[in-house]
Amino acid sequence: MQKGARTLCQRALMEWEKGTTFSDEILHGLLERHPLQPSDRGLLTELFYGVLRHLRQLDFLIGQLREGALDERTRNLLRAGLYQIFHLRVPAHAAVNETVSMAGPTRGLVNAVLRRALREQEDLSQRLASQPLAVRESHPDFLVDRWTAQFGAESAEALCRLNNTPSENFFRVNTLKTSLETLLELQPDAFVQDSSRSVLKLRRIPSEWLESGWGYVQDPSTLLAPDLLDPQPGERVLDACAAPGGKSTYMAQKMGGRGRVMACDLYDSRIRRLKENVARLGTISVRVHLLDFLLAPEAGSPLLEAPFDRILLDVPCSNTGVIRRRVDVRWRLTEEDFLRMPVQQFALVRRAVPLLKAGGVLVYSTCSLEHEENTAVVEQIARELPELALEEVWTSLPFRDAVDGSFAARFRKL
Repeated sequence: MQKGARTLCQRALMEWEKGTTFSDEILHGLLERHPLQPSDRGLLTELFYGVLRHLRQLDFLIGQLREGALDERTRNLLRAGLYQIFHLRVPAHAAVNETVSMAGPTRGLVNAVLRRALREQEDLSQRLASQPLAVRESHPDFLVDRWTAQFGAESAEALCRLNNTPSENFFRVNTLKTSLETLLELQPDAFVQDSSRSVLKLRRIPSEWLESGWGYVQDPSTLLAPDLLDPQPGERVLDACAAPGGKSTYMAQKMGGRGRVMACDLYDSRIRRLKENVARLGTISVRVHLLDFLLAPEAGSPLLEAPFDRILLDVPCSNTGVIRRRVDVRWRLTEEDFLRMPVQQFALVRRAVPLLKAGGVLVYSTCSLEHEENTAVVEQIARELPELALEEVWTSLPFRDAVDGSFAARFRKL
């Protein structure tokens, strides 16, 4: 039986509550098992991601409307119902009736809470507006505090608001297969975001463009690190943390398909996506390898082909620069993560140094906004790895640059 968007949203929220799988994986799996019409697919995506974006705000509203404990299923039903009432242009009767119809034994409670929310909507909105930023814009206190200290109160508020808006659709044109001009002829209403990098912004990315390998859905911020690395035709480049392949395939494109990009990653599931993207885009100069970069290379490892001309280390990080796209990252992070992650990040840099030829270039990059993962790691490199000379640092900030957050530092081996 075909499941409706609202029913699947509840299933997704209950799966997310287990804390073992990120939201994008949950949604992808559900849509594979339950194909939906485009309108229902859009509603499911909007509901699921919208509830996660506004989780703390929705729980505040529930607390204003209902005292006492709630089981997870009922709470998630109320979250989805309130999200429709306060954030979507859904008719009130649909938001209430469809939610109540799924409530089973708690339908009386759910009906009462949602109908009270409709009656008191203006007053509830005013109460919400008087709450601290972390509640109004649904972020953990510790993230709001650190961003306020780092960027100032105004920028921190702008960042939180941006994190609660859906991401724009950026499309990096694969110039190994087509051209910016060709796709503009096919889609005249596309906006040229960056002609030098062949990046378009579209309301909707045609599925046939993706299937034909004419490009890659990619925020412009992710192109900073490959541009800073600046790989040249004929060179051997190592992308040590490559999945899902946006940077590897862009580097192959920049190199005109000449030379070699060794694209490595640690997990089978990520390697599968990496291979799929490399094949779809036709970047035959990219070679994909499953390996643990921190371990000594075994026979057949691409690391035995060192030294490399250039190495890209787009390291695992907190992802605080991409919360618009990874909506539940804010709820998975802890303050301890900002102590743990720089240790692994520096270990990856230390491991890469012997693999880089003298005079070669290494770029360290993250999609984090945090000092500990960015500037502090660069400072540690300067103290402990004097053979690497810092040449340049590029950053992007969502509230300043209208793209995702990223950090990239280029070093040259002496």
